[in-house]
Amino acid sequence: MHINLPDKRYYGIGEVAEAFKVNTSLIRFWEKEFDVIKPKKNAKGNRKFTPEDIKNLELIYHLVKERGFTLEGAKIHLKEEKQKTLNNFEIIRKLEGIKSELVNLKNQL
Repeated sequence: MHINLPDKRYYGIGEVAEAFKVNTSLIRFWEKEFDVIKPKKNAKGNRKFTPEDIKNLELIYHLVKERGFTLEGAKIHLKEEKQKTLNNFEIIRKLEGIKSELVNLKNQL
């Protein structure tokens, strides 16, 4: 899954949930379960997710939803191999972007 969010400093939980096509309750649950998700909260208590939070949510989504990790498995994996997983994940996302561009070019021919 490729997340399309505009470049901003902060994202509301509704925007994030919509981008991931999940309920806001799942985003809040992952926030509690994974300490790498640390949204800022305004005076009203509304969560404001940073681009770094979004990157971590993408990685969690990839591990749990796409690769079938349990929450505990994803936590262990993130703790032990986060940089390696992040590097592989970023390579996969870049390749998906290239594939999408190539398909667009093919369709224009």
